Amino acid sequence: MSTSNIPNSGQTKKAKILPSWVAYPLALIVWTGLPWAISFLTSHYGWMAGRPGTWNLLGLIPVVIGTIGMVWGLAQHAAQSPRGIEWDLDRSYLLMRGPYAFSRHPMYLSELILILGWVIFYGSISVLVTAVIAFLFFNYYAMPLEERVMEMHFGEAYREYKSKVLRWFGRIPG
Repeated sequence: MSTSNIPNSGQTKKAKILPSWVAYPLALIVWTGLPWAISFLTSHYGWMAGRPGTWNLLGLIPVVIGTIGMVWGLAQHAAQSPRGIEWDLDRSYLLMRGPYAFSRHPMYLSELILILGWVIFYGSISVLVTAVIAFLFFNYYAMPLEERVMEMHFGEAYREYKSKVLRWFGRIPG
């Protein structure tokens, strides 16, 4: 389903736009720099002589997967809004293709996969606690809020999408 035939709320609003050339490096800085800094709050389990152990290096696999997911999601937003990434929950478009065909919140999912990779890589309890807090925040606050806003804005089109794609990951048969 193309996003161009989705009705908008009829209200004209000035969207908060973050240029794409800012969004990509900002995401990279936040999702690499923040876990790195937080990791210093506790010991790095599995590390020896200041270097990650073999098992810690396996954490780079979800780091790469999460990064790919985030870039893919950002690219979908950038393609739909060429002026830049709309920073509001009440966007002027409804994404249902790309990663959004498999998850209603692929950016949150990618961010959690990424941070879980950092948990393994750093072997840090403080990064694990951060991942748990991020999951709780996403699952019990951010996602429900975003879904309410999208349902109010796009109505039946969003409800239909919601009936086909799971919140975290997967499609509903039918």
